[in-house]
Amino acid sequence: MKMSELEPLIEFKDVSFRYGDDHPWVLKHLSFTIYKDEWVAIIGHNGSGKSTIAKLINGLLFPQEGEIYIDGTRLTEETIWDLRRNIGMVFQNPDNQFVGTTVQDDVAFGMENRGFPREEMIRRIDETLAAVNMKDYLLTEPHRLSGGQKQRVAIASVLAISPQVLILDEATAMLDPRGRKEIMQTIQTVQASESLSLISITHDLAEVADADRLIVMNQGEVWQMGKPREIFVQRDALQAIGLDVPFTTVLAEELKSQGVILNEDPLNHEELLDALWTLHSQM
Repeated sequence: MKMSELEPLIEFKDVSFRYGDDHPWVLKHLSFTIYKDEWVAIIGHNGSGKSTIAKLINGLLFPQEGEIYIDGTRLTEETIWDLRRNIGMVFQNPDNQFVGTTVQDDVAFGMENRGFPREEMIRRIDETLAAVNMKDYLLTEPHRLSGGQKQRVAIASVLAISPQVLILDEATAMLDPRGRKEIMQTIQTVQASESLSLISITHDLAEVADADRLIVMNQGEVWQMGKPREIFVQRDALQAIGLDVPFTTVLAEELKSQGVILNEDPLNHEELLDALWTLHSQM
């Protein structure tokens, strides 16, 4: 489907932001649109402004210049409380988000604050914990969970309030490679089954290969926007702005230099293996 046929959900219009009048601009005249049911990854080196974007979307900060619209409503101090009900955010350290004494209590907390009926809360606790494979830990104390398990519960707590937008702000940064992969697979499964827009903030390009679109930030500005395949092939340019391309892309480039020409630039290990198998079968 063409972008012109999609329904806008989040719109940044010439947005600029800085942390105080005597500080440099963190974001400079930023304009972009994120659409409903879309997975957009905002990537960039540390200090590029990507986490500030997440805080602006959630109304934790407000721009000094420009306007932000959520589902057609301008984000202001008057509208933020209504708009924030539709935005869920998962941070880098899940310990900072836990408020309940058990997993069940933690998932229930957001719904209690919103006045959900008890029967609805019980159903949603069951469904969201099942969605992140944590149903067996209903009465477990959060501090007894592993890092990956804590992050799964944090995601379930957000999903329970049925947000329109789920923001992952470096949500896998504290996990090992296996944990990162498991969390992103969980998120993809949930996003595919829910009416949900996903925004992932990260500097790790490997975990966003399956995103619908990438917004690449550099020094507070949009450096480029496009599909992962369009962005990843620009290996030298990405490295010049402090980003490392996925290993699969590096390996594919090395194969090309050795005369092994693949039909398409692979985004992940599975695509690389398929491409090599196709090439082998043609010999």
